[in-house]
Amino acid sequence: MATDPSLIDFICEQAGLPGALSARKMFGEYALYLDGKVIALVCGNQLFVKPTAEGIACLSLVTEHPPYPGAKPHLRIDAEIEDRELIQRLFKATARALPLPKPKAAKAKK
Repeated sequence: MATDPSLIDFICEQAGLPGALSARKMFGEYALYLDGKVIALVCGNQLFVKPTAEGIACLSLVTEHPPYPGAKPHLRIDAEIEDRELIQRLFKATARALPLPKPKAAKAKK
């Protein structure tokens, strides 16, 4: 089941990080980017945050599940999505803990 775009709007609004947080549609689902880093996936209308020690420390209950078959487990966020401060802290802590993406290699000219 593809994710409802209104859920993406809600998550971005809840995070309260305008300009820093963005969403990109990928294969009917979404990746959430904070400061240029993929911090979470939204698949099947569920939020999955990349697992980091810093992110786990923000949560009182940790539930890990793969966002799609064959994926590594991520932190599944359920009722916590309603807590604006928690989501903002979780997203910021996760982004701080993740490395910057590797630069893309330049395409060879023909």
